[in-house]
Amino acid sequence: MSIRPDSTMFAALYGELVVHPWRDPLVASSSSDAYSLFVARSSAMGWLTEAEENAVGGLWGMNDAGHDPAPAPAPRSRPPRVAWFQVSLTGPVPDGRPLPVQAFLSCADDVVARIGTAHLRAVQLLLPVQSLDASPGAGAVMPLLQDAGWFAGGDPRLRARVRVTLDGGQDPSVRSAAPGILRWVREFDQDVFRCDAVSVTDDDDLVLEPAVIDEVWLGPAHHRVTFHGTLAEWSLEALGWLAAFLADAGSRHGVATPLMLTAGLSAEPDTRLG
Repeated sequence: MSIRPDSTMFAALYGELVVHPWRDPLVASSSSDAYSLFVARSSAMGWLTEAEENAVGGLWGMNDAGHDPAPAPAPRSRPPRVAWFQVSLTGPVPDGRPLPVQAFLSCADDVVARIGTAHLRAVQLLLPVQSLDASPGAGAVMPLLQDAGWFAGGDPRLRARVRVTLDGGQDPSVRSAAPGILRWVREFDQDVFRCDAVSVTDDDDLVLEPAVIDEVWLGPAHHRVTFHGTLAEWSLEALGWLAAFLADAGSRHGVATPLMLTAGLSAEPDTRLG
């Protein structure tokens, strides 16, 4: 298996996790921990590249995963982390395809549901934008618009006000790209994410503990932009689509380094995942 050093994709889920009563939190089972469950699920879905020399197929190789024990109460502005997952893309993203964030978060969602019931309050994602084809005419908008049809006809009561921050770390390119990204997002007839405004101040940011070490991206966090809008539903599926959409938009507007995406609710519905 060939893992490129700049291809890390990481997800950290924040909120509350009520472990299923049949799982003994004091007993660590190597076959049912977050790592093993993620490997099994991504393998079953055809997304895992086997950890062997010259392996072919799949989207990613497994790095690590875990779920955190029940934390002490935390302020609403800083929700605790409940689970995390890290993989490495094992090949270039095919021309015209998005980053496989939807598949990645779908797998994470399935794993968390095996462990317990999660009440999601925030998500942090490391997006290897540099893995996308940035040549003229490239981009994944057409597949993403087709994928957006999955959310058509959803319950309008599940629509959620969100704030989504993109952080380029020490690379300022995301800030100069922000106006173009906003215009581009508004060009398309899609109902997954309606963006109202973008801010380049830090006042509206949802600040979480760093998801990954600085060596994996151009950290520490520094250059941020925050998009405000309405998401079709507060779910990992919708957030996966949005993350892939914004990664493609960033690539089209000159961002060629990893981006840290942080998404949180502006007004939280009573919605549970898992």
